[in-house]
Amino acid sequence: MNKIEDMISATKLNELLHKKDECKAKKVILWILAVVGAVAAVAAIAYAVYRFLTPDYLEDFEEEFEDDFEDDCFDEEEI
Repeated sequence: MNKIEDMISATKLNELLHKKDECKAKKVILWILAVVGAVAAVAAIAYAVYRFLTPDYLEDFEEEFEDDFEDDCFDEEEI
């Protein structure tokens, strides 16, 4: 009977040890994902600030083009 009880307790002890190993692996994966998520969030914020602060040169170009085009149309109508 003692041998059977020893085997049962050893089996339970092994199960507990494997659960701890699985728990450690989950924590490592969770930390890695947290770091990757933090880096992605910082990159997204930096990109948003960059887009907000850079001037829009195309908008100025289009406005100048439209002004010239409108002036030409009015000149033709007056003639």
